Amino acid sequence: MQATVGDRVRIHGRTVGAAEREGEVIDVRGSKESPLLVVRYDDGHETILAPGADCELVHAD
Repeated sequence: MQATVGDRVRIHGRTVGAAEREGEVIDVRGSKESPLLVVRYDDGHETILAPGADCELVHAD
């Protein structure tokens, strides 16, 4: 997963009925092989995310 600052992430709920979370990549850390994304979610919460199978990346135009 190749992310850059400004891309959007969508985290799908892991269980039935769980809400999706969306946010913007504000920093990329780690290496190409194991990136760590600093994400600011739409609710204002910031976190470091290790993208997994439930993470969808939408590249900024």
